[in-house]
Amino acid sequence: MLIIKDLHASVGDKEILKGINLEINAGEVHAIMGPNGSGKSTLASVLAGRDTFTVTSGSMQFKGEDLLPLSPEERAWKGIFLGFQYPIEIPGVSNVNFIKAAVNEHRKRKGLPALSAAEFLKLMREKMAIVEMDSSFSGRGVNVGFSGGEKKRNEIFHMAMLEPDLAILDETDSGLDVDALRIVATGVNQMRTANNATVVITHYQRLLDYIVPDFIHVLYQGRIIKTAGKELALEIEKKGYDWIINAQ
Repeated sequence: MLIIKDLHASVGDKEILKGINLEINAGEVHAIMGPNGSGKSTLASVLAGRDTFTVTSGSMQFKGEDLLPLSPEERAWKGIFLGFQYPIEIPGVSNVNFIKAAVNEHRKRKGLPALSAAEFLKLMREKMAIVEMDSSFSGRGVNVGFSGGEKKRNEIFHMAMLEPDLAILDETDSGLDVDALRIVATGVNQMRTANNATVVITHYQRLLDYIVPDFIHVLYQGRIIKTAGKELALEIEKKGYDWIINAQ
């Protein structure tokens, strides 16, 4: 599904990613871990097409298509979803109008008709139930006045509505209490199928108790320095990252 080869990316004159190689297949969950400043969020942003970062060399292919020429909107239409570490507020735009416009734009790009009001409301109720969101949130401004946990649940609700092929979740567990973490993780797990894939970016093993990855990659100074199975998270929890870094 996603093939990254020798990817280098910079902000201005500062190189952040220094040769990322990664392959993700349908049906897989990959976790990316690493110390602060290692390039985890940069990788997520580069995949989503944020123009803050410049890809200087390497390649990214998604379902056989070169991602580099595509705008963020085009990448989203192709099936890539980025869950932000800090979801933004959009005053004056209701949650229901925002997600309805997004869903129908995606359908338009696939040659499908827009959902009727009844179809959309039925779908929205089903997806809100996945993350235990009350229907009152639909009429509120996007993330306006939401707690940290509510913002993250709203992100996963949006993900459920859009049904992406590749979901990239950038520190979705940041700032969540135990109950909110469980709800968010349960929502992500319910959306997992043999035809989609998820990349979870996190500092902590606790999220991976709920969203169990097939592979864990440790990113350090812009490179993936170790890849292993889910047991690696427990080793990192006990030993930290130094033992991996010192082994390089």
